[in-house]
Amino acid sequence: MGEYVQLKAEDGNQLSAYVARPAVPPVAALVIVQEIYGVNAHIRSVADGYAGAGFLTIAPALFDRIERKPAPGVELDYSGDGSKQAFALMQKLNVDLALLDIAAAFKWAQESVAHIGVVGFCYGGLMAWLSATRLKNLGLEPSAAVGYYAGGIGKFAQEKPTCPVMLHFGEKDDHIGADQREAVAKAHPDVTIYTYPEAGHAFNRDVDPTKYNAAAAKLALERSLAFLKKNVAS
Repeated sequence: MGEYVQLKAEDGNQLSAYVARPAVPPVAALVIVQEIYGVNAHIRSVADGYAGAGFLTIAPALFDRIERKPAPGVELDYSGDGSKQAFALMQKLNVDLALLDIAAAFKWAQESVAHIGVVGFCYGGLMAWLSATRLKNLGLEPSAAVGYYAGGIGKFAQEKPTCPVMLHFGEKDDHIGADQREAVAKAHPDVTIYTYPEAGHAFNRDVDPTKYNAAAAKLALERSLAFLKKNVAS
């Protein structure tokens, strides 16, 4: 279903992005933002799934700034070695530069559709939140943003989003404490926050049996699709 395109960010950085197109004219577009494992098979599957729901999707390869490879770029598994590499690469990421790459994907999508949302997972969940609060500084305005288990979001809880935001957290998340989601809830009562009592971190990662929670993932997707269709596709 997918293909790769080349993007150029505002600062000149060139990066690849995975694109999935719906079989019918798109209802809107979504920028899908990766976990720290790259635009791997799981993220491509997520993009394909949203394309199946009618959205044009594009997933920029944020690690191309750090380690340039042919598409799909850096693609890591969830093994011990894969995780070590992922966390090492994450330490080199800069959120402001990552936003430039997300903006490049956003602008690419703008060539085809008017309304664009952002959906991210883990590090990408944080970047979905920052897209909602900071893309305005780049002259862009998402129609909505959805963040799954957004790591480190508590540090940015005071930033004000310019669009509707939905956040998903597992209550058994051993990476993101309740204090982080509570900080967002306190600062922004209008942000929709869902928690899943039996789910931990990365509960949507269906290719990882150590993390996946099928019931939570299904419910979160249903909620996300309804939210996106209301705020992005309407």
